[in-house]
Amino acid sequence: MRIRLVPGLPTVWLLLAPLLVLPTVAPLFAQGPARAFTSEDALDVRTVRVADVTPDARWIAATVSTRRDRSNVDHFRFGDPTYIAPSLGELLVVDATTGASRSVFPAHEQLRGATWSPDAKRLALFRLQDGAWSLYTYDATSGRATRVALKSGKAISSDSPLAWSPDGTQLLLALRPDGWAERARAAFVQLTDGPIVVQTSKDDFLDWDRVRGMADEEIAALVTVSSGAVKELPLTVSLADPHFSTDGSYLVYGVADARRTAYERAKGTWYGLYRLPLTGGSVDTLIAPREQRLTGRWNEQATRYAYAEKGNVFVRALSGDSAVNLTTKYRTPISATDTTKLSYAVDTWRPDGAALLLTSKKGYHLLDVASASMTTVFEFQGDEDKRPRLATQAWSADGRTLYMTTSARDTWARGLVTVDVATGRMNDLVKDTNLYGDWHVAEDGSRIVYRMSDGDAPDELYSADAAFGQVKKLTTLNPQLAGVAIAKSELVEYMDVDGNRLYGVLYYPYGYQVGRKYPLVSEVYESFFDNGYNENMNLVMARGFFGFRPSVDLEIGYPGEAWVKGVPTAINTLVARGIVDEKQLGVYGQSYGGYAVNLLVTQTDRFAAAVNVSGKVNTVSFLGDSEKITTRNYNAAEEGQDRLGATLWEQPQKYLAASAVMFADRIKTPLLLMSGQGDWNVPATNQREMYYALRRLGREVEWVNYMNGGHGAGRASNVADFNDHWKRLLDWMQEHFDKATAEKSATAKGLTP
Repeated sequence: MRIRLVPGLPTVWLLLAPLLVLPTVAPLFAQGPARAFTSEDALDVRTVRVADVTPDARWIAATVSTRRDRSNVDHFRFGDPTYIAPSLGELLVVDATTGASRSVFPAHEQLRGATWSPDAKRLALFRLQDGAWSLYTYDATSGRATRVALKSGKAISSDSPLAWSPDGTQLLLALRPDGWAERARAAFVQLTDGPIVVQTSKDDFLDWDRVRGMADEEIAALVTVSSGAVKELPLTVSLADPHFSTDGSYLVYGVADARRTAYERAKGTWYGLYRLPLTGGSVDTLIAPREQRLTGRWNEQATRYAYAEKGNVFVRALSGDSAVNLTTKYRTPISATDTTKLSYAVDTWRPDGAALLLTSKKGYHLLDVASASMTTVFEFQGDEDKRPRLATQAWSADGRTLYMTTSARDTWARGLVTVDVATGRMNDLVKDTNLYGDWHVAEDGSRIVYRMSDGDAPDELYSADAAFGQVKKLTTLNPQLAGVAIAKSELVEYMDVDGNRLYGVLYYPYGYQVGRKYPLVSEVYESFFDNGYNENMNLVMARGFFGFRPSVDLEIGYPGEAWVKGVPTAINTLVARGIVDEKQLGVYGQSYGGYAVNLLVTQTDRFAAAVNVSGKVNTVSFLGDSEKITTRNYNAAEEGQDRLGATLWEQPQKYLAASAVMFADRIKTPLLLMSGQGDWNVPATNQREMYYALRRLGREVEWVNYMNGGHGAGRASNVADFNDHWKRLLDWMQEHFDKATAEKSATAKGLTP
């Protein structure tokens, strides 16, 4: 039975909701003498992502950046196609055989697009210099970076692809047309500064869609690496997923052609697929443009393209006249009791390009594209929402073995497995509580490289042999944290009011001592399960608070109920364990999480303090007050994240029920509102509505608007604002925890009624 709530209904009765009471377990760690984590520490934590790996998995190109590197974004330039937001960092080249690493450039710079040459000796990349992108190559052996001076007066596009030709002599990229920067900048200024701005429904596009669409104005070009010679191709559109043929004689690519602003999801854009001979000839249309998203992939040889449509899988061979449906005869009922026909999706091509790995509700399947014969690699076992999640990472070169990630749904058991395609037999290479990412397997299977965290510390790069018997740590990116206490996490299981089994991630406070009760600050959004280094929770725990990220079960049409059904019961689980002081509870969230916080405190006064960071409070006004993102807010409300499931005119009561400002009179919790003046997503004016409402009602409220901030308030601003943001948020919690404790003490002594 699902319990239906009335918006704003006091929910003290939730204390009686079903609990899954877990035994109190002392954490298997000690904080020791390490000092507390600070916001300055948070600014300098180095995070790593793998950009590209050579086929033999020897050379790794990895980007390393800090939050400090991403400060000082001019949020008022959002929507300006000519603006390049600062995102500095390092580009590391790591030798997986020795662990040696070098920075391509000595200083933190703006770099993008790193990709290895076919011979695995050179790295191509873009480097921002004097406000414009330059093309560079880096020699892995000599460690030398060389600029490729383009023999063209045109600028490199900020959205340019970067792909090597098969022989390694050329690079595919995109240039801007002559005069583009002046036209694009003028279009942005016209909409922001006027002096007169006229928008009309007679135009096919909303003006901000039209201006943003100017970013797609590009000219595809081939650059000869040795000389910088530029050959412009007869393609003046943004290319999607371009691929060279194996012999380099032609290029295949997709095009997403936006033709109008549409309020319906997946409408307004036409998708097509094309081939361009590079030795002369005209463009060949493979799939004519249509108003239906075309999502698929080419085989490695770029001779066949596969995509799924309405449950069927189609393959278009360049030697054929059209795409062919290969799965019609396999669209059988799911089971004897479920007559719904099986739907298939494309997972990946086998290396030889002759077979496809498909997925369905029943399992993984291998489809031979020549004969259209299909075999099941392995069948799923157990309920869909309980069995481990699997995702394909790589094939062995001979096509006999699949490498797949695995992740349990009820515990932290994560890792990499191999699957014998012929027998379906699965073998664990590694499975433990660590958190993994960016898997790359050498073509011969002899080496595997990846990112890994113990679940609490920031990621590092690692390599392992084929059997995972020899694991080598390749980087030590954050030695400055050696004497700093990092939050220790734990997976918590509980049930919400409707009896749904959910999970949350708990982070222990700095200096935790068994037997003591601590304040708790919950960060809310949607669902949480995996842990990993988390800036927010580290700053919360450093104040001596438990940090908690509980999950909720959102329902179409009634989104506002999810948090009040799930968050208090999750907290009850921790209170029952005797580790949390139920009088010192705080809640905060950002963006959709901030929206959740405001709805939550209209329905319960359980919390001593609450903080809404960049979250809307009025779903009605929010539909049109973020003009730079055009129709996104309508889409989000009607069929997206807001989950209202109807238009404003079809179900106006749902929009009112999902607007916290309509129930501001029920808010008793002291509320801190934090916004950014340059927030293009949730304008500060939306939160201002709640500030004025609570002021009018005589409630405790504070509104902090960071004039240089964006979506995320002080977190999305400069360094000074970042530090202020976290001090202000945590001080707000501490102030009201102290008040709650004082009131509890006074009540116990009979000093208050």
